[in-house]
Amino acid sequence: MSVNAGAAADRAADGLSGDSIIREINAGGIEFVVSVPDITTSEGLLRPLAKGHSRPRDGVASLAYGPKLIRICKEDEGVAICAGLAHTGKRGLLLIQQTGLLDSINAVRGVAVEYSLPICMMVGLLEKEVGVMPRQSQRYGVRIVEPILEAMGVGYHNIEAQADVAKIRPAIDAAFNDSKPTVILIGQRPS
Repeated sequence: MSVNAGAAADRAADGLSGDSIIREINAGGIEFVVSVPDITTSEGLLRPLAKGHSRPRDGVASLAYGPKLIRICKEDEGVAICAGLAHTGKRGLLLIQQTGLLDSINAVRGVAVEYSLPICMMVGLLEKEVGVMPRQSQRYGVRIVEPILEAMGVGYHNIEAQADVAKIRPAIDAAFNDSKPTVILIGQRPS
């Protein structure tokens, strides 16, 4: 086992809290979450965000209450919607899985990269092994994500364990401050 793989395995024991990820999304000023449902983040993130979209009862806001959820059919639509939001000074987050990222790579290139737009993407790594860094995954579709993002010059951040959740708000802020796309890779299912 490599040093990186060992460190990843140690951190994976922590698990990921969907509530803490949502807190970081809120702290990053995200007003809209644009999403195609994905298996990796549906239970821990998408479902609480969908429930939080309705007004809280009795004037009490739940933890998930925050960004408005926009449901879409295709990931490249989400890239365009997040671009439109950025042009109006609103912060959006595209919540998808890596299969959708790979499917929409031309939209990411043409809209986010070519025009230097702050398109924030939170990408669930479908079927990635817990405790294994993406490049070491046995899944081809997981293993190629980081090299593709690097080739495109898109910054990314791995969220593999609870300690990594603290990277989310700074990643969002940097994307909007520097007007550059960023990808937050979610390496295991949040609970």
